[in-house]
Amino acid sequence: MPMNAEDIVSLIKEGVPGAEVELTDLAGDGDHYKAVVISDAFEGLSRVKQHQLVYAALKGRMGGELHALALETRTPG
Repeated sequence: MPMNAEDIVSLIKEGVPGAEVELTDLAGDGDHYKAVVISDAFEGLSRVKQHQLVYAALKGRMGGELHALALETRTPG
């Protein structure tokens, strides 16, 4: 069963301090999303570490309930 978009946003906001999250359903099927995540928590982290922080916030749902997530991460400003 696909994950609810609001649940995805909530998990990311809970797991990434001060995150602003914009989520787009890419295929209209609830299985393929793009998330733009902006947070000061990414300051000084490599892109890989930023993405790992977001994936950790999803608590193991990637590849299961959440099939595909394209990520764009950055700091404010």
